[in-house]
Order: sequence, then structure tokens, then C-alpha cells
Amino acid sequence: MKPFFIPLIIASLLFINCNAQNSEKIKTIAGIEFQKKVENIQKPQLVDVRTPEEFDVEHLGNATNINWNSPDFESKIKVLNKKKPIFVYCKAGGRSIKAATKLAELGFTEIYNLEGGILSWNSKNLPIKK
Repeated sequence: MKPFFIPLIIASLLFINCNAQNSEKIKTIAGIEFQKKVENIQKPQLVDVRTPEEFDVEHLGNATNINWNSPDFESKIKVLNKKKPIFVYCKAGGRSIKAATKLAELGFTEIYNLEGGILSWNSKNLPIKK
């Protein structure tokens, strides 16, 4: 029985270590702070990970739509600059945190996730493009 537990313990430690590294790269921030950071960066990489239909209804100005649920998400996201900050959002925060985790796995080093998504953004009457 002992040999079975050693690989299990090692795998668990590796999993925890990888998640800790990814969480250091991802910062989930509130709307006003998110807006200020986007405004203070020249040509920010702002990514809306919702569906194209959701994006067409409303989105943040200068956002690029890369659908998290699309099979080509990874290939589309890889064309972005990994060394530059990237800002992601969705409707409520669920898809964007998954996308942010994937970005960290792909080597992006500074990832900002909009807390509460566009719903939270709208509740604070921040600027939107319709």
C-alpha cells in the first residue's frame, strides 16, 4: 500500500503548486480599478470571453471578443502578447476566471479578471458600448 500513496502525494503537491503559481498571475479586481488599469495602458489587451451574441448586445469599448466556449479559443488567444497585461471579463465572472486560468497556463504573466463581470460593471454605471 505504501508505494501507492507516494505518487498520489507527489501528484497532489504538484497540482497545488501549479494552482498557486497561476493564482499569483491572476488578479480579480472590481470594476472601477479594472477601468483605471485599462485606461492607463496604451492599447490594452481587453478580452470579452462571452459568446458573439452577448458581445453584440453590449461590451466594453475596444474589447475583442474571443468566446471561451469556442473550440478555437486557445488558438485565438495565443496571438496576444504574453508579456503585456491582459484584461478579461464575461457576464458574471465564471467564464472569465476559467479563461484567466487558461491564460496563466499558456504563459501570460499579468492577468486581470473583472470581478462580477459585465453585470457588476453595469451596476456601477461604468461606460459601455451598445
